Amino acid sequence: MEIKDRYTLKDKLKAMGPGILVVGSFIGPGTVTSATKAGAGYGYALLWTVVFSVIAVIVMQEMAARLGIVTQNGLAEELVKDLSDRPPLKWLMVALVAAAITLGGFAYMGGDLTGTAIGLSAITGIPSNIIAPIWGCCILVIINIGDAVKSLEKLLSVCVSVMAIVFVVTMIVVKPDLGAVFSGALPSVPEGSIMTCVSLIGTTVVPYNMFIHATSSRKTWHDPKQLPLARFDTTVSMIIGGLITGSVMITAGTVMRGMEVNSAIDMAVQLEPTLGSFSVPFLAMGLIAAGISSAVITPLGVSYVLAGLFGWEMNKKDKRFFWTNIAVVVAGIIVAATGFNPIWIIMTAQAVNGIFLPIIVFTLVYVTSRSRVMGQYKNNMVQNVLGAAVFLISLVIGINSLTSLF
Repeated sequence: MEIKDRYTLKDKLKAMGPGILVVGSFIGPGTVTSATKAGAGYGYALLWTVVFSVIAVIVMQEMAARLGIVTQNGLAEELVKDLSDRPPLKWLMVALVAAAITLGGFAYMGGDLTGTAIGLSAITGIPSNIIAPIWGCCILVIINIGDAVKSLEKLLSVCVSVMAIVFVVTMIVVKPDLGAVFSGALPSVPEGSIMTCVSLIGTTVVPYNMFIHATSSRKTWHDPKQLPLARFDTTVSMIIGGLITGSVMITAGTVMRGMEVNSAIDMAVQLEPTLGSFSVPFLAMGLIAAGISSAVITPLGVSYVLAGLFGWEMNKKDKRFFWTNIAVVVAGIIVAATGFNPIWIIMTAQAVNGIFLPIIVFTLVYVTSRSRVMGQYKNNMVQNVLGAAVFLISLVIGINSLTSLF
């Protein structure tokens, strides 16, 4: 795109892309499941987690995009480069980031496959733990057919967009209590809800998305003068993602309060006001579309991070990159095939990401605040304060999540 000193709204809308990719990654089965469970179990009380997540993801993804544009490198590459003169610290950070991204990716992949299998199970009647491994094998094929992935992602973005529109319309149709909705934006943690809080935040502020955003931004924009385009893309995209999550939660809180969420058929109840008998197949197709999108991006995200950390080539010709893709999907298949309650698997996957989130937040804030990395485009005081606040809150959430899991 042409580099200008000032950009019009039309320029900004036309340039949107990397932010939408991130939203497409985190609006998956985990988001639908976590938000539905939160609404059914606690009404609007946990809506504040969506508000926090949107603010946090705007702050962090803006840093990631800015890093990619200014340095024309990814986050992993810049971390290794910046710490190259301090080998002990460099390898400590490399080990922590690699462990966080890999384990988080394994868990997230299990949630992606499980969520898609729930959708397929609702249509076919076959148990999700049987469908999940079969679907995982299909994902192995999809991520290894080259350019076809891009075409598939475009199709899936339309499917997910349709689902998002229906959720927003449904939210309006069910007429939620607006006073109660606004009160839900005030932080509160009802008894027994901590795991759900962590899952909601973990499904939105996804660690590997910060690495993906830096890489996709440097491929889209090549000059710091284009930072206004990246900021607009990030802010608008993340708000749209938050609106989708909030709509699911508010709708579930209005029509499913007190219900137990165990399957796609339970979640489909929230769509009956607008879709009637079509609600189950529609939600099933939505889960399938969202699940494919997330499942394709997850192994690639983990592979890109490890490639940046260890100096691999970022393509399938490098066997280490190739086999990392395979390992993430296989790990997801194993998780999804365990036979555990599929909703529990999805919620746990989000919680695992919440545990590792503080490590990645710290890494991103540290790198983007370094003058020798970012020059005049390093974090300003406000950005560092916001980044530190996100880190502290994510640390508290991570500790609580760890406690809840064990």
